[in-house]
Amino acid sequence: MQPELTVLFVHKDFPSQYRGLLEHYLRRPDTRVCAISRASQRTPIPGVIEAAYGDIGERPEGLHQYARHVEEHIRRGVAVMEAAKALRRAGVVPDLIYAHPGWGEALFLKDVFPNARLLCYCEHYYLPRANDAAFDPEFPIAEYHWPILDLQNTSGLLALAACDRGVSPTFWQRGNYPREWHDKIAVIHEGVDTDAVHPDPTASLRVNGPGLDMACGDELVTYVARDLEPYRGFHTFMRALPELLRLRPHCRVLVVGREGVSYGMKPPFGQSYARRYKAQYPVDPGRVCFLDTLPYPDYLKVLQVSACHVYLTYPFVLSWSALEAMATGCLLVGSDTAPVREVVEDGVNGFLTDFFDPHALARRIAEALAHRHELGHVRRAARETVLSRYDKKRVCLPAHVRLAEQVLAGGCDANS
Repeated sequence: MQPELTVLFVHKDFPSQYRGLLEHYLRRPDTRVCAISRASQRTPIPGVIEAAYGDIGERPEGLHQYARHVEEHIRRGVAVMEAAKALRRAGVVPDLIYAHPGWGEALFLKDVFPNARLLCYCEHYYLPRANDAAFDPEFPIAEYHWPILDLQNTSGLLALAACDRGVSPTFWQRGNYPREWHDKIAVIHEGVDTDAVHPDPTASLRVNGPGLDMACGDELVTYVARDLEPYRGFHTFMRALPELLRLRPHCRVLVVGREGVSYGMKPPFGQSYARRYKAQYPVDPGRVCFLDTLPYPDYLKVLQVSACHVYLTYPFVLSWSALEAMATGCLLVGSDTAPVREVVEDGVNGFLTDFFDPHALARRIAEALAHRHELGHVRRAARETVLSRYDKKRVCLPAHVRLAEQVLAGGCDANS
């Protein structure tokens, strides 16, 4: 069958947020699927026509510090433009483009494919005097950095002006964009595969090195982040551990994450937040186990076995792990910050606590552990929240497909 639709995904770490849509379009026999991503991230995906871009070049000497991000985005945008031209020369002209504009990749796509419909992923709008940038007094953003953050919105705003529709995964994320753009941005999450991410009362977890051997029903507290950093509340969590271990003398704690930094200010060269806070707040290694990132099936076992899962975050993008924890029926203790409040109602489908108060966090976790056998209704409500609002196959993916059909047909009804 000749393809009736050609779809192009543009994301430096493809497939990333587009995994569900990629799987959908690959299943359609009438659709040709293409992708542009960084060459260093390139892992061939069967059925996808790929065009990678390589080194984007070096920053020129003497560039004003305020211009550095914008200039880097331009270089990346040019690299993507050349990859797009290579596709065009090969006869690949997309009808529909999905692009993440956060690093400049969407800047020049319409110059190469002027007739394509463009859907941009609106993940984060920088507000240097609010939200994540101004949230934590322990890590203040200097005033001279504010213009840098303002200018980091440049690529995203240019993409919003050029695209047919934007998509944000949560209402809070959309709400950070200037109000005049809200009607152009649909709110649709990527979704959680709740068929794969589900409770499992028979799940067990064994970590040989630290001697951790746990099963459902055991008193295990879990904390998971890509990197152990302040943006995800690692400093607050570590400060809470001594009191938690005292309050619950039989509990064990599993911390999963790397020692790097994904978001926010980096520590001085050669240091890491993980090592800093582990040194400042030493804990019994027989009760607290630290692991690097895990293969996805093992990560799911961690959530399925967890008696209480802790999710802390600045007012920043909501992690997939928060929704996946809820989908497995975790008792979730989360920070009382805007992205979490959009999903968690205190006492109904989880529990909220002050991001900055380690004593309150320790007590909240201890209470959840003490009453964990009586809180099945909270676990069930957590999963029901994900099923009803964030289920990938039944809620989110159909909404994404409807939006694409509207855009291809020339419609632009707002999704509110």
